[in-house]
Amino acid sequence: MLTRVLCALMLAVVSVPAWAEDAKVLALGLTDHEVTQEDLEKGAALPAPHFNTPAIAYASIANLKKGDVVEIILVNDDRPLLHNTETLDEDQAKYLLQAGKRGVPAGGWPEGRYHAALTVTRDGKPLIEQSSPPIPFD
Repeated sequence: MLTRVLCALMLAVVSVPAWAEDAKVLALGLTDHEVTQEDLEKGAALPAPHFNTPAIAYASIANLKKGDVVEIILVNDDRPLLHNTETLDEDQAKYLLQAGKRGVPAGGWPEGRYHAALTVTRDGKPLIEQSSPPIPFD
């Protein structure tokens, strides 16, 4: 009897889809170009933005559920500059969201320390709130 129970439990664990696991941040940061999931999976460091290059905040998150709200913000000091928000139509094993500017503002990016701020909300409650380390755009 115990063997049957253990076998049933093992089957239940094995058959749990990946999205049913806890959501987690795979990558979060800033770079000077739009990125792909493949770029992030390579694990190589992405180039940091400068005052005269594009600036993109990115977040790759795993195990999201339908209805989750994902928001990424490009922040200068404590001022949000650009943001992108998506409400998921379906479960996502991996999800990439970006916010930023492909061009450069006239005169370059303002002085300050920049970071990416990520929020994932599930059922109206914050699930993940995380920021990348702040960096100056030199």
